[in-house]
Amino acid sequence: MLEISNLTLRCGNQTLLQRLSLRIEPGEIVTLTGPSGSGKSTLLNWLLGDLDAAFQASGTLQLNHRTLDGLAIEARAVGILFQDDLLFAHLSVGQNLAFALPATVKGAARRQRIEQSLAEMGLAGFHDRDPATLSGGQRARVSLMRALLAEPQALLLDEPFSRLDAVLRVQFRSFVFEQIERLRIPTLLVTHDLADVPPGGRVLDISTWQPYHV
Repeated sequence: MLEISNLTLRCGNQTLLQRLSLRIEPGEIVTLTGPSGSGKSTLLNWLLGDLDAAFQASGTLQLNHRTLDGLAIEARAVGILFQDDLLFAHLSVGQNLAFALPATVKGAARRQRIEQSLAEMGLAGFHDRDPATLSGGQRARVSLMRALLAEPQALLLDEPFSRLDAVLRVQFRSFVFEQIERLRIPTLLVTHDLADVPPGGRVLDISTWQPYHV
């Protein structure tokens, strides 16, 4: 469970968010919408532990009853999936994925874990492929796999479907939501497109903080 309590975010004399409290259950996807410049990215940066020094924050953040306030990015177990896949062009698919594996996975087990994950996502045999040879949908799956291999306890989705064409967007969106539900990861999705909201999912408009369901 991811829980924000009484969060206030300010930049100088401007208040972006005031006394926000939000709880996201395991496997739940809460969608955050709102106009550009309303504070969505700033909120994600705070959740990650990467808030710019120009901003001031008060409030608490807990993940599975563990307080994250003050912890470094790598200590939070919060993953993020961006709209760009951000794969390293000079590395193979498998080498890209290896970056995400915990240090506790060692030796031959690392290759085995990656091969297994590729097979589960319909990309068996792609370990040594050049990312440049992948389709848009394949690159998106590899990016998601890299986020999940890090074993996040919470996940942030920063408009990850926006650069995909209409058909691929529907397919990949369903695939992502299936993985989140299977792994029971509390997830915050940022999007401008309400078509991205899971059926029956909770939506928060950052400009009003009025929750509703679709």
